[in-house]
Amino acid sequence: MRIVEGKFAGRKLTSPNDFRVRPTAETVRVQMMKLLKPDLEGARVLDLFAGTGALGLEALSRGAKYVDFVEFRPSSLHALQANIKALRVTEKTRVYKKDALPFADRLPPDRYDVAFADPPYESRMLDRLVERWLRAPWSRVLVAEHVISHQLPHSDRYVRLEDTAISIYRAAPPPAAAPLPPLAPPVPPPAP
Repeated sequence: MRIVEGKFAGRKLTSPNDFRVRPTAETVRVQMMKLLKPDLEGARVLDLFAGTGALGLEALSRGAKYVDFVEFRPSSLHALQANIKALRVTEKTRVYKKDALPFADRLPPDRYDVAFADPPYESRMLDRLVERWLRAPWSRVLVAEHVISHQLPHSDRYVRLEDTAISIYRAAPPPAAAPLPPLAPPVPPPAP
């Protein structure tokens, strides 16, 4: 597994020897990053169910400002921390050893620009996460990776890549402030 594009293109990533960890396939990451290209420059990124950190590190390689990773499995945490160290990006990353759902439940609105969610396939954790985000978005964009048979609420963008699907949700932009009324013309001074 490697970083595909950007500052760290070609750099290899460590994966744990844990059958429960399913790093995002390179073809899926390439498509995902293409869809997110305008959102990544200078972005505040959250990588939930981070595993090896491939999604967040790919975003960092492509211009994200910083990435917060959330993972709790020891083997994944070890690989994630090794990847952060190998890329020398400790100052642009934070790792939270937490369960992703309670972590997301405590997030304030608009905390991040882009959030990735890639829980174990067929897990209902993704349903709960998407429902929570739809009620109170903590990021402008939520990107969910899931198996195609896993039906999620309607998204703004849906892409199918063999047995994997990418569902992208975008928060409604905040209402624009009403334009200010034009200034009244100055009142002329009274005639003498």
